Amino acid sequence: MNLAYRDIRHNFGRFFLTSIGLGLLLGVVLAMIGIYRGLVVEALTVARSPAVDLWVVEANTRGPFAEASRIPGDLREAIARIAGVAAAGSVTYQTVETQHLGSKLRLYVVGHEPTRPGGPPEIVEGRGIGRSHYEMVADRGTGLHLGDRIRLGRNMFTVVGLTRQQVASGGDPVAYITLLDAQKLQFDLAPPAARVQLARGTSGASRDTVNAVIARLDPNASPEAVAQTVRRWKHLAAITQEQQELILTSSLVDRARRQIGLFTSLLLIVSAVIIALIIYTMTMEKLKQIATLKLIGAPNRTIIGMIVQQALALGFIGFGIGATLILNIKDHFPRRVVLEPDNVAILGLVVFAVCLVASGLGVRAALRVDPATALGG
Repeated sequence: MNLAYRDIRHNFGRFFLTSIGLGLLLGVVLAMIGIYRGLVVEALTVARSPAVDLWVVEANTRGPFAEASRIPGDLREAIARIAGVAAAGSVTYQTVETQHLGSKLRLYVVGHEPTRPGGPPEIVEGRGIGRSHYEMVADRGTGLHLGDRIRLGRNMFTVVGLTRQQVASGGDPVAYITLLDAQKLQFDLAPPAARVQLARGTSGASRDTVNAVIARLDPNASPEAVAQTVRRWKHLAAITQEQQELILTSSLVDRARRQIGLFTSLLLIVSAVIIALIIYTMTMEKLKQIATLKLIGAPNRTIIGMIVQQALALGFIGFGIGATLILNIKDHFPRRVVLEPDNVAILGLVVFAVCLVASGLGVRAALRVDPATALGG
């Protein structure tokens, strides 16, 4: 006879409701883990999408994502001639807010040269950019559809293709346009400001300015060796893809990582306290029954096993409820929630450890019961 099962069955309603409450709490813990993993994935998405090995940016900066960077666009030709470079392209990055169907729409606009690295990694619907001006490939997260027209700056762009899961570190969906259009959008002055600059005689600056030059290397080329070659030009800095990802994870999501980590730890502590209190309460309610078991000669391991099994059942039923809930609603969150099997498995092990620790309070109370209590009134 399983004493833990018998006791749970006797108080099934309360036990089940407690499991649901604990499941909601553990679901929040799992959601926080998924949100953090989603932040990391989103922070690296734009940097990984061009599949390049080297980023050339303005000297003394860690751009184009962590800091502002502006360099001449024609440097791509010089970068392309370096030994070991297979292809190079100029890119710009900017956040734009516009109106679509009467509501605000924020886009992370990437300007690239269609024949060079920097464009969308995959087009799931429609086609790529085929004209030099006013065409766009947008992420499905924008809510745009093929053929939609949207204003960026002073020009109207037509959506000709759709990609998926292309999101910037801030959560804004990505839109790809040609480099010429992006330069005009980012660097051209509004007409009143342009007239002021013309009057001052400072309007002759080159428009061929970009945020970075990206390079794809030959398979046998060393990214660090090519970066050292670029760094000899004192007005440029070179960042390998590995270094770029390290900058993004350490700069853009580090504070969010610590915030979410602290909040998750607090939730786990609260979960442990709740399990401990519930098990302790259930134990105190059946002290006379435990005393009877001791009086008839039941060993301590039987009593300890009953309490530990109840704690584990409470934890794992709650964990199952929380995991099922989050896995079914994670796609409806405003930001991406990424849950890998190892995340779920690790949290399951943590819940197991928390249940063992939390059952200690009930075990301690049960072992201190005097068998003579069973003979009282």
